[in-house]
Amino acid sequence: MGYLEGKVIAVTGAGRGIGRAIALDAAREGARVVVNDYGVSMDGQEPTSEVADSVVSEIEALGAEAVANASSVAEMAGGASIVQSAVDRFGRIDGVVCVAGILRERMLFNMTEEEWDPVIATHLKGTFTVFRAASALMRKQKSGTLIGVTSGAFTASVGQANYSAAKGGIVSLTRSAAAGLYKYGVTANCIAPAAKSRMSGQVPFGFEMGEPEDVAPMATFLLGEKARHITGQTYSVNGGRIAVWNQPTEIRDMVKEGRWTVDEISDKIDDAIGQERMPILERLELMAKAAAEGGKPNS
Repeated sequence: MGYLEGKVIAVTGAGRGIGRAIALDAAREGARVVVNDYGVSMDGQEPTSEVADSVVSEIEALGAEAVANASSVAEMAGGASIVQSAVDRFGRIDGVVCVAGILRERMLFNMTEEEWDPVIATHLKGTFTVFRAASALMRKQKSGTLIGVTSGAFTASVGQANYSAAKGGIVSLTRSAAAGLYKYGVTANCIAPAAKSRMSGQVPFGFEMGEPEDVAPMATFLLGEKARHITGQTYSVNGGRIAVWNQPTEIRDMVKEGRWTVDEISDKIDDAIGQERMPILERLELMAKAAAEGGKPNS
């Protein structure tokens, strides 16, 4: 008996990279898998279903069952189609993992609407469309798992405001799903992978990254019964390292009777509550210093 024996799992963006690794790992653990991939190029163009069909063949070669789905997650009908593929072929849906994504990199001051909208639609709306369709069924069956795929870039990104915004939205969407579905026995969590892929290969992270296959066991774990007590969490996975992110909360305050004036705020804010420094700013300063000294920036 595999860890996911009897479960039906849908994975979006499963034709390549992290999505493929998760789909294959779930299949090895006994799951029946919906392999969704619109099959587009990295910027979201030139769709083809061949990559999804290829992964289905790999899964079948393992002796497991799978079905391909080439719908776009950026459309409500596409998200519904993915879940319906699971129901039509296997009779139920127990978990979804939303990996599908594209990149259109540009500095914020140069970014166009055509570069913003498709990235938000694929990552953020694409997670919503699948979560929406799956959660309606999971609520009725009183069980299920939703997994969103975010990125460390949700904390900030210099040249990927669209991607960063979408990934931050996925974290908040997943937390909201965890809260809203808690009483129905449905869990929702995020994975923030650092792994070599088509998209990560274009981004200078400044640290070593693992392989897509390193991410898969964490997704498989969250999909199974041993993770029923875990919800609303965001986990980073990089090679052999797994970490959990903090939950957003207020950490300091300053209080007075009545309304603050600008001068009062100016006089007190630094000593009373200060600010939480963005880690990325320190890295940018180190890069600037290295460049000024003729060195080679490492991130």
